Amino acid sequence: MSTKTWTAVDNYIVSSLFEADPVLDAVLAANRDNGLPAIDVSAAQGKLLSLLVRIGSAKNVLEIGTLGGYSTIWMARALPMDGKIVTLELDPHHAKVARSNFERAGVWDQVELRVGPALESLAALSAENAGPFDLIFIDADKPNNPNYLSWAMRLSRPGTVIVCDNVIRDGDVVNEDGRDANVEGARAAFSFIGGDKRLDGTAIQTVGAKGYDGFAIAVVS
Repeated sequence: MSTKTWTAVDNYIVSSLFEADPVLDAVLAANRDNGLPAIDVSAAQGKLLSLLVRIGSAKNVLEIGTLGGYSTIWMARALPMDGKIVTLELDPHHAKVARSNFERAGVWDQVELRVGPALESLAALSAENAGPFDLIFIDADKPNNPNYLSWAMRLSRPGTVIVCDNVIRDGDVVNEDGRDANVEGARAAFSFIGGDKRLDGTAIQTVGAKGYDGFAIAVVS
């Protein structure tokens, strides 16, 4: 099977199950036009995040890693009227693009965008007693996965769903001898989830427009 086939199937999923969405198309175009890296979740993955928000009746969502806000918008749209998503972004340029995208999508009132190092923002959220969050999506610098997961546990409650993106890394996650920092971060996520008795988790391998990767998904007990 080839990436071409995977992409074609992704396109088939979107055309078969999703309504046309000019706003999300414009968000991706704005990200490209502003030079953001093309590392957004796919539309199918965005819809999965949206469904997880709805399935869990989440009202308070935390996202670590905003980029241009594409995944943020998918989740924000699934929130109830009194719901809120806090999203953390390191890069001021990315944050500026995201703000514009949130306004474009009409979700700005339900989004709180914090700019700066995520670990500092997480500490601030904890000091403010901002949690617990119902769903936490981790999609930032991979070497910090164990640190982000540690903070996620502090900001969670029993029943909180934690999703960690990019944990398969083209299958390199099984390479114990690798020294790629992103792969080591993926392996660290597995070690954290598997080693914490408060977490019940699994992982889903994905292929599609974004290549071969996957999500780790866990529930706090």
